[in-house]
Amino acid sequence: MATTKPGERKLQILQTLAQMLEQPKGEKITTAALAARLEVSEAALYRHFASKAQMFEGLIEFIETSVFGLINQISEQQENGLSQAQAITGMLLNFAERNPGMTRVLIGDALVNEDERLQLRMNQFIERVELALRQSLKLAATQGQASDMDAVNRANLIACMVVGRWHRFAKSGFKQVPTDNLQGQLAVLLV
Repeated sequence: MATTKPGERKLQILQTLAQMLEQPKGEKITTAALAARLEVSEAALYRHFASKAQMFEGLIEFIETSVFGLINQISEQQENGLSQAQAITGMLLNFAERNPGMTRVLIGDALVNEDERLQLRMNQFIERVELALRQSLKLAATQGQASDMDAVNRANLIACMVVGRWHRFAKSGFKQVPTDNLQGQLAVLLV
């Protein structure tokens, strides 16, 4: 691995960390285990990241960039507010399904016993997701598809459903996929 280009090692570390998080047992990840998996010394990890918390921040940045980039695309492409809310919800669940290791970051499992600011950042992430859903539902209200007063409650309910499905996916050892029967449940939530 001595032939890696600058910046590639950092990405390699984050990818390996995400892969380790995909293990259903959810064991605590140590820098020693991460270094062993990469076949480098722990010191080599610290040349790229000042701390393990900074490694998790790298994963969180990937999640935020990916998810909010997709939310922006959905908002630009879908004019219908209810369609936006449905597409955002589906994207959130598909993201988790395609990235099981990241799901453990999303629900905070991987952040237990790590720096408290990481969990606070994920809490803010969920609040931003709920805000995006609320904006879509308010748009639906202006389009006569829903009540404006329901937008706040529905956005919260949908966000809670998404987080619950993420939890169920992670706690089932990534066997109960979050998108099971999604359309039927969204029909109930968005009626």
